[in-house]
Order: sequence, then C-alpha cells, then structure tokens
Amino acid sequence: MIIRPVYNILLLPDVAYYFKKDFFSDSDAKELKEGNEILFAILKNEKSDGEYTTEDFEPIGVSARIEGNGEGENVQVRTVERVDISDLEIVNGRIQATATIRPEVNDLSEGEEKELFGQLKESLLKFVQGYQWGIWARSFILQRRNMYEMICALSDYLQLDPEQKYEILAMDSRKDRCLRIMDVIQEFIEIAKVSEEAQTAQKDDHEQMYREAALKKQIDYLQRELDEMHPENISDVRKFEKKIEKSGMNKEAKREAEKVLNRMKQEGKESHEYGMLYDYLDFVTSLSWKAPRVSKIDLKKAEEILDEDHYGLKKVKERIIQQLAVMALNKKQYGSILLFVGAPGTGKTSIGQSIARALNREYVRISLGGIRDEAEIRGHRRTYIGAMPGRIMEGMKRSGVSNPVMILDEVDKLAKDYGGDPASALLEVLDPEQNSTFTDHYMNVPYDLSNVLFVCTANTTDTIPEPLLNRMEVINFPGYTAVEKYHIARRHLIPKALKATGIKEKQLSVTDGAIRRMIEEYTMESGVRNLKKCIDTLCRTAAVKLVKNEQASLEVTEKNLSDYLGRKQLHHDSKLKEKIPGVVTGLAWTQAGGEILFIETKLTRGDGKVLITGQLGDVMKESVQIALTLVKALYPEETEVLKDHDLHIHVPAGAVPKDGPSAGITLVTALSSLVTGKAVDPDYAMTGEVSLRGGVMPIGGLPEKLMAAQRAGITKVFIPKENVEDLEDVADEVKEKLEIIPVERVTDVLKRVLDENTKTPQ
Repeated sequence: MIIRPVYNILLLPDVAYYFKKDFFSDSDAKELKEGNEILFAILKNEKSDGEYTTEDFEPIGVSARIEGNGEGENVQVRTVERVDISDLEIVNGRIQATATIRPEVNDLSEGEEKELFGQLKESLLKFVQGYQWGIWARSFILQRRNMYEMICALSDYLQLDPEQKYEILAMDSRKDRCLRIMDVIQEFIEIAKVSEEAQTAQKDDHEQMYREAALKKQIDYLQRELDEMHPENISDVRKFEKKIEKSGMNKEAKREAEKVLNRMKQEGKESHEYGMLYDYLDFVTSLSWKAPRVSKIDLKKAEEILDEDHYGLKKVKERIIQQLAVMALNKKQYGSILLFVGAPGTGKTSIGQSIARALNREYVRISLGGIRDEAEIRGHRRTYIGAMPGRIMEGMKRSGVSNPVMILDEVDKLAKDYGGDPASALLEVLDPEQNSTFTDHYMNVPYDLSNVLFVCTANTTDTIPEPLLNRMEVINFPGYTAVEKYHIARRHLIPKALKATGIKEKQLSVTDGAIRRMIEEYTMESGVRNLKKCIDTLCRTAAVKLVKNEQASLEVTEKNLSDYLGRKQLHHDSKLKEKIPGVVTGLAWTQAGGEILFIETKLTRGDGKVLITGQLGDVMKESVQIALTLVKALYPEETEVLKDHDLHIHVPAGAVPKDGPSAGITLVTALSSLVTGKAVDPDYAMTGEVSLRGGVMPIGGLPEKLMAAQRAGITKVFIPKENVEDLEDVADEVKEKLEIIPVERVTDVLKRVLDENTKTPQ
C-alpha cells in the first residue's frame, strides 16, 4: 500500500481525484497500477519530503484505490473510506502505519440526501445563470453526482482553510457533514453575490466619473469658445484662470490659488462657500506679484519736490535725501525704516506723499490708531466667517504695485488686548530680514514686502514698544515758528483753501498782518492744522459774502479779521509785568508745542506743611521734593521759616494735567526767591531737570520751548549745558530774539537771577 501525505486538500469518501504523477515519489512509481490501494495521511502543516515526523499527521485519513494510470500525466484515484491511522512510523524516509475503517453515523436517509443535493444544485444553477461563464458552470455543476463531489470540485473556490477542510472530513455524522457542506456553499454564493454587486457598483461609479470628466472637458472647451467670442461675459473660473496665469505669482501662491480655483469649480455657484472662494481669488489675483522695475532716482528733482511741497523742515529733508541717495546707489529698497515724530499738523503724513512723488511711486496711507487686534495686521484665517486680509496687504492691493511708499500712521496709538499685540505683528512687516516672506493669515502664502518703502509717523515715542522702536530711525519734526507758519499759510494753505471753496485769487486777498494775527491769536500748536481750519473758516465766510453780492472782491486785514473768524480764541500767557518773590517762569512741552509755565509759591502761618496744587503728575511732585531739599541745603538760615509756616506751591491752569522733570530748575529758583525775598526778573525763563547734587540735567523738546518763550516776550532763557547741541534744531529767528544761557549747576542760575553768592549744597 502506498502511504502518501497530503496538505490542504478536501478529501471525502467516494470521490474521484486526479493527481499528477510527480505527486508520488519515485519509489511509489512502480506501485501506480490500477487497483492498488493508497492511504492518504493528512498533514497538519505543509512540509517537504524527508522532513516529516509522527507528530505532523492528523489521526484520521482516507483510503483510496487507483482507477486509472494511462500514458498521460495524471493518475485517477477514487477515495473509499475514512480511516483511523495508528502506529505511524517513518523508516528510511518511508511512512508505515496501520489503518482501521472509521465508521460513520448514518443519520441521513438516501432520500433526504438527494433532496439536499437537489436544493444545492438549484441554488448554484440559479447563481451562475447571470454570468457569461454560466453555460460552462452549469455543465460543471450538472456533472456532480453527490454532495461530496460538489464540494470537493468547488473546494479551490471556497474560503476554507486546512483546519476547516479536515473538520468536514472528521465529522462522523453524515447529516452534520451534509448540512455543513450546504452552509459553506451557500456562504460562498452570498459572498460572490456581494463581491459582484460591489464590482458592478464600482464600475458604475468609474463610468460616471469618466462621463463627468468628459462632459467637463467638453464644457470647458465650449466655455473657452464662448469667452473668446464674448469677452465681456467671461465665466468666473475662466477669468481667474487667466488672472493666475498672468499674475506672476510665486510657486506657493500659485499652488494655493489653483487649489482654491479647483474647489470653486467643484462647489459650483450654488454652494454657500462660493462667495468666500471668489473673494479670496479676487484678492490674491489683484495683488502685484511681479518684481518692480528699477527706476532711476533723481535727487535734484526730489529736493525740488520736497521744497515745493513743504516749507522749512531742513533736517528732515536732508535725512530723506540721504535715504534716497542710498537707494539710488543700491538700485533697490535699502536703509532704515523712517519714523517721523512730532506734534499734530507738522507735516509728517503729507511729506510721505512728497516722497512718493519724488520716487514716482504709488502712495498708500494706513492708519493704525486704536488697532487692538493682531489680525488687523496679519489678517484673519479663512476658517473664520467674514475673514479679511490685514491692513498691510489690503494697502498693497489698493496700490496695485509691489513697491509703493506706505505710510503707517499713528504707530504710537496701537493698543493691546486679548486679540493679541499688533505692535509685535508689525515687527515682521518692518524687519528687512523677515518681510521678504511676509505671510498674511488670510492669504496663507508668503508675499515679498522688501520693495516697499515704509514710513511711520507718531506724536511721541513714549508708547511705542522698545523692540518696534529699535527697528526704526526716529526723525523729529520740530514745531513751526511764527515766521514759518506765515510762509506755509501764504504758499500752501490759502491757495488750497481758495481752490476748495471755488474762490478766485482776485476775489479774496489776505494781508500779512491778518495772517500773523491769525497765527498769534487764533491758534496754539506746533503744527499748522488749526491754522488751516482758521483759513478754511475765513474762506467759507468770504464765500457767503461773495455769493450774497455784498462786494465784488474782499480784503481781510488785521482789523476786520474778527468779522470772519469771530473773537480771538486764545489768550497765550505772556511774561509777567512785575517782579514777585516766589514766582518764576518755566518752559513746558505739550502735544500742541511749547508753552510757558508759571511756578507760584507762597508762605502762610502754619506748622510746616507743604501743599501742591495745579494737577501735577508724580514726576513733577518728585521734582518739588528735590527742589525743596536743595533750597534747604543752599539756604539753611532762610529756610528756618518753613518750620512755623506752611508752603503752598501752585502751577496755574489747574484743569490741565502737567508732568515731567524739566520744571526742576524752575522750582528751585522759585523757592529760593521765596525764602530770600528776592524777586526774579520776568525777562527770565528756564528749563532743566535737577539732581540732589545741584546739577542741571538735560531735557527734551528744546525747540518748542524756546519758541514758546520768544512768543511770550521772554528775552533770556536758561537751558542745560548738555542741550547746547540741540540749538541746531532751533530756528534762527528764534535764537536771534533770545539770549540763551547754558548752565551746569543750580548755583549758576541763582547767582544770575538773585544776584548773590550762594553756597554749594553739601
């Protein structure tokens, strides 16, 4: 008997099998004769000949008989019985074993088995009839004689692993085995049906996709034809395709724009996101992405334009010309970010327009005052409803170029709250090392801002964060003198006001005296903003008179100015008319320019209290304490009176807040005058911070303070010696009318104004 191991083959009794001759070993070849018996031993795991052990075989096998062994390649074998295998041994590579027939539980009648087999064939025939290969499959099914032949013939197609195949063979109950075969084949039929349905659905989906793609291509082709025939009715998609192609975007921007455009195509006009996608594409394609053409900078022409548009501002114009010269040599945007600092109306913003005109560039102004949200600078992310680009990129869109002159107005008025810090966001905008790849959150792609000439303006640097201030070069705009204001009014303000109101030059004339009176009595500022308002009011009043035909032409003089502007609005403090001990004139800087400041002191009976009035800030209150200590050290005998007297220090105009250290020397002089009883000449004014050592320390705002002194009729001014260099910024006409006295120590001032030798404080 041939004993042959088999693996992963479904073996059942009374079934014909065909094996290739090479399935048997060479030693078995001589026994492959019709009628010889074979014992099939079931392997637990697949192994090669010579590697078997007794533990590798299942305890149940199948006996068989050779039915045919012709000259062909196959050997026909028919199984006979299930057998129990025992005493299995492997000797010299050959398998020896004892086989005993394994009885079956015959609990299924022949009629019941035929009925089950008939149901099975009917199910299979019904399943295969819908397929092209159904005719062949029908013949294949009809050739099977029983359940065992059917499942063995289909075993290669069924999802049965070796353990499940052995499980069917090992079943002793004939009924259980047939029912198991029914279940397996029914499961196969259902899986095949589901798989076929999935393939059909997938095929339908693919056909639908191919159809849609073909239709879209055809629609695109027809749309292009229509767009060429009627350019005015071009579709949104086609319009943006052309814009993206011509825009010159960088790779990242183009990739993002095409991504949004494809989404816009898929969404269609009925989608609620269509408008958002349209707005985004409209914005990015409206920007100028191409590098600007380098144009020659004519410094001579630039100087002429600056002088033509603005009177005075010599230092400012020199610095601007320097910047333009550097740009001309480098053939690109280069140099510091300019920060114009000065009082309102001094021309900070308007000079930006002149720079743009001098460079022949577009001008854009962005007001930053009161901005609290960082998104106002960097833009909102498109995930938010109502998302918008930041003001910087919105300004770039308005300019239509990639190299405008951009004025960032009022950077000192940026705020900070839960929405972020806009000043920090500006760092990226203004830093030349970073702004070449500035990324607005709305755009989500980098944009090159390195070709933009940024100019910032502010009224003061006190509120600008240090990191932002360090990226800019501060250029101070001094206040205008009365003479400069006169020329500005004559050259610029009056002609503009006449043009705005439609009055011809021959219809209205304004005398020099009227302009000077307007400057002195109707305005109080470093700039010319209020002066412009006065001139506009004057022209509107004149327009009423002209329209009523009261006169063919009008002349505004110093005498009739009040007829046009009403009563004078301001009463500037002027120098004191008489000497009063304890009263001294100081100088102060305000947002509107310079102003004189009286320090008044008084002693009254009391117990040594010090009363301070006039709405003074913390810094000025500290100056009072320092001044009082210095005076006590300078005049130990005279200040004994303070023990049984109260000291009252007052700075008039109590409704106006006052703060700053520059009143220190004025306080020392006023207290010294009070305790010595010697009055200070009203022709003197002074400014300077003091130390406990008696030194006079430097201050700011010197040009504005000296202008205020000259306007008030002061003739002599004490300034800290360290501020002498700042006199270069003071107008010559102011310096000519003042005797400016630099001092290093408090005693230098007291010797001069009190005319006595004072002691040096210990």
